[in-house]
Amino acid sequence: MSRIPYLSAFAVLPLALLSACSVPNGQPQKGSEPVAPNQVVDFSILYAQNCSACHGAEGKGGASIALANPVYLAIVDEKAMHSVVANGVRGTSMPAFAQSAGGLLTDEQINVIATGVFSRWGHKGILDGTNPPSYAAKTTGDAARGQIAFGTYCASCHGSEGHGSKASAISNDSFLALVSDQGLRTIVITGRPDLRAPDWRGNVPGKPMSDQEITDVVAWLASRRVQSPGQPYSASNDAQQHHDSEHMEK
Repeated sequence: MSRIPYLSAFAVLPLALLSACSVPNGQPQKGSEPVAPNQVVDFSILYAQNCSACHGAEGKGGASIALANPVYLAIVDEKAMHSVVANGVRGTSMPAFAQSAGGLLTDEQINVIATGVFSRWGHKGILDGTNPPSYAAKTTGDAARGQIAFGTYCASCHGSEGHGSKASAISNDSFLALVSDQGLRTIVITGRPDLRAPDWRGNVPGKPMSDQEITDVVAWLASRRVQSPGQPYSASNDAQQHHDSEHMEK
């Protein structure tokens, strides 16, 4: 039997012992310490932990719009994106993530998310040669005109009253309660590629929506919001039931 393997083992053992002795007793090895949550600055991690539940894995869309939509990223500017991530959108399901607004993320982490969305999924020049509408409305919308525009551009998929047909019910009480006017405008302009909904150029072939038509459609949809969405009784009926209940207790 050869003694070489045994000699090799004895030669390696002192090196292993010396290596172990180089680390102070009870101290973690260098690089083994976990990173504190407020020190994470990797876009993929921050997006997965804070954004993917609503905007989908890799920004492909989910309960909310797809952030990996080049048309959307060509319409919105980075300052607006930063503001939404940091401060949320009041009255909607979009929360504030910045610590200064009650969230858990530092200013640096907000910057990583906002800039990372553009650098990863934006395509410069994608709207060159077009006349895109503005991200935010520049004029006041007219609901009556908006109903006509909705019939022209949207009714074929969403139904004449927005109750749904080939596509979802866009005038649904719960949906309108969870989306802001800006959110509606964004969807009309950029579409929902994850749901195969076209952007403002594709509803009627060869006839893109004008900026004012988009503003008017949003005004019409906003006018259909109800004060208490999802309630089984009207406000007056509910008040009457409350009155009757108090009367019975006396």
